[in-house]
Amino acid sequence: MKKIGVYTSGGDAPGMNAAIRAVVRMATSKKLEVFGIYQGYTGMIDGNIHQILPRDVANIIQRGGTILKTGRSAEFMKADFRAKAAEHIRALGIEGLVCIGGDGSFRGAHALWEEHKIPVVGIPGTIDNDIFGSDNTIGFDTAVNTALDAIDKIRDTAASHDRLFIVEVMGRNSGHIASHVGLAGGAEEIFTPDANTTVERAVERIKDSIQRGKSSSIVVTAEGQKPGRAYDLAEAIRKKSGLDAKVCILGHLQRGGSPTANDRILASRLAAAAVEVLLKGQSDLMIGTEGQKLITVPLDVVVKTEKKTSMDLINLAMALSI
Repeated sequence: MKKIGVYTSGGDAPGMNAAIRAVVRMATSKKLEVFGIYQGYTGMIDGNIHQILPRDVANIIQRGGTILKTGRSAEFMKADFRAKAAEHIRALGIEGLVCIGGDGSFRGAHALWEEHKIPVVGIPGTIDNDIFGSDNTIGFDTAVNTALDAIDKIRDTAASHDRLFIVEVMGRNSGHIASHVGLAGGAEEIFTPDANTTVERAVERIKDSIQRGKSSSIVVTAEGQKPGRAYDLAEAIRKKSGLDAKVCILGHLQRGGSPTANDRILASRLAAAAVEVLLKGQSDLMIGTEGQKLITVPLDVVVKTEKKTSMDLINLAMALSI
């Protein structure tokens, strides 16, 4: 193997640049040429592919976002466009790919291997931490800390005005950000897409906390199927209890910013391992974490299996919010 490509796909996540840097520099140390595929699968289809040298990735480890750009491609879901992308990869002599992204990105990577036998290794990069087979994903730690910083500030206002705040974090199908932020931020209730929390239970807990002398409360909710779920919750709580709830939607704020040390280290380890796996002739795998260990998981298993939110964290948060 003499040439590999690297691309970011799906939503951006802090630490993607650190991963790109590690791929380029690890591959270069192994005497490989590295090509960056810009704008994910769209760039692969369009042939927007250029060589990247070690100096091209200088001073990006601390930057959020991705220098390769990213996005989602509806075209890539069609076999003829995947064939066109494979032609561009082969025309440049690229013999292996490193895909940095989430489950949708991995479905595309798996299809490239299944249909065109282009070796590919995935690195989990998503703030949602919803990728099966890996305890942690690139960007999750940064997103949690960004949201937690906001909640700490909101709590100051909540305490000053004796108010109830509902804070909405990202997570359409995943409650990992909500559960971690809720526990770390001392939330009175946590709503996630896959938990059984109800408005009635939330109202009961908030009223109990008021009776115990609490003058302010924080409720954390994942966005669910549409951003703005917090407004629906606020209205439902008002109708059932008469309590006025203020809403704060953090939105894409959680995707940006300089990655934490944990995300930079995670990205560097995963990316270096991805290069090593390609050089060993292995493919159609994701590099994940199990505790402190790096592991490999078949991509077809990753994309077919759901990673559930940890109810242990939510239960602990509830026990500690008295």
